[in-house]
Amino acid sequence: NIIKNPSVIYSTVCFNSCFHFSCLGVMENDTTTPKYEPNNDRPSSTLSQPSVPYVPIKLEEYETPGFSVKIFLKKVEKSCKCNQRSVLNFFLKLFPAIEWLSHYRIKEYLLGDIISGLLVGIVAIPQSISYALLASQDPIYGLYTNFFCPIIYFAMATSRHVCVGSFGVLCLMIGESVNRQLRLAGYESDGATVMMANATLNGTVFCDKSCYAISVATALAFLVGIYQILLGVFQLGFISVYLSEPLLSGFVTGSSLTIITSQMNLVLGIKIPRHDGVGSLILTWIDIFRYIGKANICDLVTSLVSLAVIVPVKEVNRYYRDKMKAPFPIELLVVIAATLLSYFFDFNSKYKSKICGAIPTGFKQPAVPDLRLLSNLALDAIPIAIIGFAMTVSLAEIFGKKHGYPVRANQEMIAIGMGNLIPAFFSCFATSGALTKTLLKESTGCQTQISSLVSSVVMLLILLWIAPLFYSLQTCILGVVTIVNLRGGLRTFADIPKMWRISKIDTVVWWVTMLSSSLISTELGLLVGVCFALLCIIFRTQRPRATLLGRVNDSEIYEDQFTYKRISSIANIKIFRFDTSLYYANKEYFKSSLFQKTGIQPSLVAAMQKKAKAKAKAIMDKNENYVSAPVIDICTLIIDCGAMQFIDSVGLSVLKEIHQDYGKIGVQVLLANCNPATRHLLQASGWLTGMEDSGLLFFHSIHAAVKFAEQQNQAQQKENEVVRETFLSQEPQNVLVDSSLERSL
Repeated sequence: NIIKNPSVIYSTVCFNSCFHFSCLGVMENDTTTPKYEPNNDRPSSTLSQPSVPYVPIKLEEYETPGFSVKIFLKKVEKSCKCNQRSVLNFFLKLFPAIEWLSHYRIKEYLLGDIISGLLVGIVAIPQSISYALLASQDPIYGLYTNFFCPIIYFAMATSRHVCVGSFGVLCLMIGESVNRQLRLAGYESDGATVMMANATLNGTVFCDKSCYAISVATALAFLVGIYQILLGVFQLGFISVYLSEPLLSGFVTGSSLTIITSQMNLVLGIKIPRHDGVGSLILTWIDIFRYIGKANICDLVTSLVSLAVIVPVKEVNRYYRDKMKAPFPIELLVVIAATLLSYFFDFNSKYKSKICGAIPTGFKQPAVPDLRLLSNLALDAIPIAIIGFAMTVSLAEIFGKKHGYPVRANQEMIAIGMGNLIPAFFSCFATSGALTKTLLKESTGCQTQISSLVSSVVMLLILLWIAPLFYSLQTCILGVVTIVNLRGGLRTFADIPKMWRISKIDTVVWWVTMLSSSLISTELGLLVGVCFALLCIIFRTQRPRATLLGRVNDSEIYEDQFTYKRISSIANIKIFRFDTSLYYANKEYFKSSLFQKTGIQPSLVAAMQKKAKAKAKAIMDKNENYVSAPVIDICTLIIDCGAMQFIDSVGLSVLKEIHQDYGKIGVQVLLANCNPATRHLLQASGWLTGMEDSGLLFFHSIHAAVKFAEQQNQAQQKENEVVRETFLSQEPQNVLVDSSLERSL
């Protein structure tokens, strides 16, 4: 029967010839084979070695209950029950200070909290005034902000060390929004004269520029607080994960450049036009050099002397921070000395030096923020809210891990949100966790948020009695204080080479965010940075690393053949690894990488086999040259799915297509290291239809798949030997066989 059927002759001859030529690697003239140097110290075939028969692992899953409306309603009813205990638990979660105050250790904690609070309060005095000017506000509102916000945060925060207050980057963003609204309302943001406009809720009451500026700032703080509270209530803190460390660092550095640029007119004592939008940083520096000849000599000399005094002392404080119990308060001493010199030598009258002017004492009457401004500020408040809670939560988690106490991120967002919402009724602008003050607070012995109350007491003394004494303080000193506090952001430039060695993509994200934040605007710069970082993630998942694996020293470990030396390839088996999830965006790259690494394109091989089969059949009828079928060097393809976190419907279709295409040319496809979700997806999609044992295609390790494939190859080899002996035992009659095939037999 074998002799009479030419198709049987062809299939038998081609199978044996393919088996004997499998050691040659790939088909002749194949240019898609990956170029690497396999280990030649030992044979790659492991079929001759005795192996333990593969036994599929059977795992029994837990029965997961389906969705039940009744159970869901019971849970909702239980959560909505209002009794004494539930109310108490709610208030304990909302106000963590109630719980930890009852366990407060006075002898251990009080001294450190008092010292830390005093030092932070002293440092916050000049920063409050300088950052208020950065936010386009009068100095008194900076003092209000740093008084009220720590009190609210004290009662609601889970962090013991974060210090909230005016933060340079946030003040810059607030100032940009305020100036934009001032121009829209018809105020001259840079003019010395005060324009009047109708900007109140009741009747024809007029509000000057300063009044309208704080109205905008309080409305903005009100919106920021609402956004942050909603984020905390709905547990949307995961948004902060999109603000990676390189992105935040680049944003802070770019914003620092913008802040320094905005303070140069104060440091030099010159008046320059205000620029906004794309390229404003460059245009501002052009104007600085254009008007530098008109600089106020008194302000310039005062600024240079202040820098020469403050910077070295700050560097000494930083260098010896581990040995010093408390940093030297050089900023406050310079502010006091400069105020006294300006007062006694009358710098304002004699040299036209700009001073802070009258700073009132006491508090303003609480007022509802101007609700008419909310629609204009709705978009401006979004980046401020995101940056504010991102900085606060990140600082809280850092110091929580350092000192070993838990921090609830969603509660932190509610705390900082309430710290913006409630003070908005008391003429305060938006705040967040402040890095420099938090570091100072932690390094000076802070134990709990009692130190925040002590800092607020210091600010209260300033507000009630001491604030008017800063009347003669030169604004150039405030510009110097702001610039000096931004040294940390500029110091990041020195870390660029190290960042480049660690991750080139993160370095590019840093540069893009930094340049867009400084050259475009702070809000758009943050948006550009986030979008670019997401594009980098998409690009990395679209074109991930794909490689072939080999066995390490006859062990159960499999590694990349293209990366490590002395990795043994396995005869008739290819192990392909794709280092990301398989979904619609990278399906084509997955297939092309697989074809390139294995050296086989199934559709092309199937077409050539079909053509060779047709030619072999024609031998019986015509005297034609025989066209040999392509030689395939693999019998099993193992796909390592260990890095595939998920597979979507398109990725599943790709796996099915590959399974079918390789099956048509006699190559079985096995999957290894699939996670449970992927297994369920494959089972539900009918991947195992027609299989006798569902465990034969889901292997929990690469080694298990290799053992199964080797066992299959051994069985196939024995079957081929039987067929070969049967074929050779019969003498062929009138059969035309190509001479090359005869030699292979």
